[in-house]
Amino acid sequence: MRASLILLLSLLSGTIYAQETGYQKEVTVRQVTRFDWIFAVSNQSRSEAPAEWLDGYDSTQQRYECYLPPASKTVRKPGAKSQAKSKQGSVAASDGQPLILFISAGDQPAGWGQLQSLCEQQGIVFASPYDAGNNTPMPKRVRIVLDVLDDLRQRQAIDPDRTYLAGFSGGGRTACGIGFALPELFGGVIPVCAGGDLRDESWLRHRVMDRLSVAMITGTEDFNLSEVSRFRGPMLSEMGVRSQVTVVSKMGHGIPDSKTFAKVYEWLESGVADRRKLAVSRPATRIAGNAAPTREEWAKLLLAEGQSQLQKPHTQYAGLMLIQGTMQRWPDLPEAEEAKKTLLEYEGKTEHPWEADDIAEQRKFLIARARALSDYATGDLPDQYAKQRGAMLEAAINLWTMIVEDAQDAKAVADGKKRVPELKKRLEKEGDSAKSE
Repeated sequence: MRASLILLLSLLSGTIYAQETGYQKEVTVRQVTRFDWIFAVSNQSRSEAPAEWLDGYDSTQQRYECYLPPASKTVRKPGAKSQAKSKQGSVAASDGQPLILFISAGDQPAGWGQLQSLCEQQGIVFASPYDAGNNTPMPKRVRIVLDVLDDLRQRQAIDPDRTYLAGFSGGGRTACGIGFALPELFGGVIPVCAGGDLRDESWLRHRVMDRLSVAMITGTEDFNLSEVSRFRGPMLSEMGVRSQVTVVSKMGHGIPDSKTFAKVYEWLESGVADRRKLAVSRPATRIAGNAAPTREEWAKLLLAEGQSQLQKPHTQYAGLMLIQGTMQRWPDLPEAEEAKKTLLEYEGKTEHPWEADDIAEQRKFLIARARALSDYATGDLPDQYAKQRGAMLEAAINLWTMIVEDAQDAKAVADGKKRVPELKKRLEKEGDSAKSE
């Protein structure tokens, strides 16, 4: 089955158009993205998006800033290999050059001034869209980013294991939203002065934990420092996502210099080998080369991977979540009906060993969020977020109360019993302060 999946993914590749190398201030997208942009702003992959989501947007008028390094400038990380072999001898090879796609917070592209030297030295493709800032509605913003990504992949050989979606402020939150929804297109996410939540779908959280590297950057003077360093970063790490937080001294809410990006890029690249190994055993975790599976093709791939995972006891829960994800993501396709039959079959079994894994995962995420939210709510907050402290404290109290009542994780229960009185005391103080204003 693994061999057939690899063959199918390779057959989905298309022609790569030749493109002039070097820096170009404006490049125009050639066609509508083939990627599932709708799923990045929805919980289903519809065949068509509501008309109001795009409001007359024309993909072929979309522009982006671009740098394409000459082939001779492509630099491979010292010691890295272009191929990763499994025990069975299968190969997951590099598909081309690395890419940093940067989402601006404003209507003009951003990031090139800070990333130019790194991209030129390391042979990294760079792109940043026009008109994709914080004032752009999210569905249109996501569509623009994926229009640009698909256009780049058709112009240049791009390696999905080394494709990094970056963004500043609201652009960083958008990068997380897209990356966490479509991890098969990326190797990592670089949110600058921002962060984001994992999706609710269990199989997607697994995908992110298995594949993506998340490199958060903030500054000591950034008003989002607390959110990134005390909340988003620790929560992702405890959930099992490969992540790190870089805090830049004396930097405010802005984009860091090339030296910071160079260190972050080195860390992201250190995860390439693992991403390639994963693609050997589970090829549907990445969309390789210039491939762009249709809804029908992608549903088949995910269903097949889920069925394969069911064959091993230690991956049975992950397999069921993939199958459930297939049913929920494409409810109008035949694969959804097949997925439903499989789920009912397993539900009808006498023993449900996967239920323990389900509960354990929910508990893990609950504890991670409780710890991170407590630390965020009880520390220093910038003025623009101070009024939210009360709501955050209440949410943290509710989370810890559930953990204590669950009474399964002794360490977390002890932590909860200690924290709840402290949080309630802080909440009461917060209420008194509000009354005095």
